[in-house]
Amino acid sequence: MGQGRVNVKWALGSFALALTLPVIAQQAPESLLPPGFGEAPATPAPAPSQPARPAQGPAAPTTPAPAVPVQPPAFALSNDMADNAADEQLSDEEIAAEKAKYDLPENAHRSLDRVGPLTPDRLGMAPKAFGAQSGQFLATLMKQTRAPITSRWASILLRRALLSATDTPGDIEGADWVAERAWLLLRMGEADSARLLVQSVDSDQFTPRLYAIAMQTYLATADPAGLCPLSAGALRFSKEPGWDMTRAICPALSGDQGSASGALNQVQRRGVVRGIDYRLAEKVVGTGFNARRSVKIEWDAVDRLTAWRFGLATALNVPIPDDLYATAGPHVRAWEARAPALSAARRLPGAEVAARLGVFSNKALVGFYSQLGVDGDAPSATADRIDALRTAYSGSSADDRLQAMRTVWQNEARPDFVGLIATARAAAALPVSELSARDAANLVAAMFTAGYDRSAAAWGRLAAQADGDGAGDLWALLAVGAPSPVVDISSGRVSSFAKGADARKTQMLIAALAGLSRLNAKDGASLAQDNGFNLGMTSRWSRAIDAAAGRGETGSVALLAAVGMQTADWNRLPPLHLYHIVAALHRVGLDPEARMIAAEAMTRL
Repeated sequence: MGQGRVNVKWALGSFALALTLPVIAQQAPESLLPPGFGEAPATPAPAPSQPARPAQGPAAPTTPAPAVPVQPPAFALSNDMADNAADEQLSDEEIAAEKAKYDLPENAHRSLDRVGPLTPDRLGMAPKAFGAQSGQFLATLMKQTRAPITSRWASILLRRALLSATDTPGDIEGADWVAERAWLLLRMGEADSARLLVQSVDSDQFTPRLYAIAMQTYLATADPAGLCPLSAGALRFSKEPGWDMTRAICPALSGDQGSASGALNQVQRRGVVRGIDYRLAEKVVGTGFNARRSVKIEWDAVDRLTAWRFGLATALNVPIPDDLYATAGPHVRAWEARAPALSAARRLPGAEVAARLGVFSNKALVGFYSQLGVDGDAPSATADRIDALRTAYSGSSADDRLQAMRTVWQNEARPDFVGLIATARAAAALPVSELSARDAANLVAAMFTAGYDRSAAAWGRLAAQADGDGAGDLWALLAVGAPSPVVDISSGRVSSFAKGADARKTQMLIAALAGLSRLNAKDGASLAQDNGFNLGMTSRWSRAIDAAAGRGETGSVALLAAVGMQTADWNRLPPLHLYHIVAALHRVGLDPEARMIAAEAMTRL
């Protein structure tokens, strides 16, 4: 079907409706990066004597690499509505009539040739970030990527790539290109970012795929009213029950209770939606102006959480049982984290998941805890953490602030990852002093969660003389995460670390250092062999990401990095995957992100 034919088809009625129920525009997404992240230090820290570091890794004979274990789809969508939208045809006469009635002038349309809120001067990637890659190929990668992915930092990078104003590939419709990016963002927990993309397309240019993803997006953001400007267009092709229910929901939200009740009764007679799904829609209708319906929601017979149930229940501030959240993936909790109808206390589980996934920055997480403290309804354990966090940022002495950070971390030997994220800026503000290696390692790990790499590098002088518990962790973090080498990264030093460290952590360290070219090819290959893996092994995936890096495609590399990290557990990520990911990012100029992913591996293993 041609683009013009699609545009006319789905324009029907939506323009007029949009005048009465406008889509609320969202501001540009918050940057998760600290000021100066990725910029070269003004004066690089002096480095110990190092072996030569070539730009490329070792030669790679073709041998299959271990496959990445993937988790099953975590969030089922009722009736597969995101993938199975029906496609109806209009006659030539209908097309001509509708063009005359609803089409906007060409100069009034927003172009679909390049869609995205992030531009190079706003931390976005270049328009050619995906190069000349096939849009169908990229869309397939996006559809098949099981999200959330292993690394918080890899997710932050992928978010940036998906939101960048990149050129639309020639073999895919612009609206479908937006849809696939938004769909992946939703599965990453990035509901607000997905909404930004969906709202970047004029309603008369929607395709069936984008209508399907728009439904998921407005449910994920708990905004059923957002469906109303799209309802008329979607109803002309989609048999999805959710769009049918907008016949009742949208009139109710605009005060037309007569039409809403009539449509609701008709849906009930036809059996379009039953049980909890119907009751939730009925309750939404009951919230409209002049409504006389009182609906009680009971979850006893419900066995899983769907997008429809999450979106309507959250919009209505109807509590969803925790056992139902367990039937969905963690990204749904991240959707919950920003739900405007919920109190901070209700959003607490979601906020902490959102921080782990990279949806919440350090600033957003600290702001959330601050609001929770002001509201005064935090659980007692969380209230204690909020008090400690307040001291960590505003304590009268460095010792007081450090002691408060220890409280937030909970377990100094293996600090809570959310606690590290929450204390990142506090750690960066702490003056370098003679602390234990364990404290220093935790401070550096906290800084790296938010990209304070230059602040972390200042602790390099302590790492050179540190010993005892935490000394190896401090050295490993700085070896991979500092902007320039501030610790000894010789082959002998890596071998020394290996003697007292976990075998998997040692493998990941070697993979990261080789990918960053902080070990030369010979030393990297030898150390890898000594520790049970072969840097020369390749796979179809590794060859694809290496080739994309060779072409300088930052967007393709970011996407393929996510494809290589489809597991929920760092211990199940093959070191070869970390090696190829770090090496590809390093090669295309995304060295800061490569270093932060490597530092995250050292922190979370």
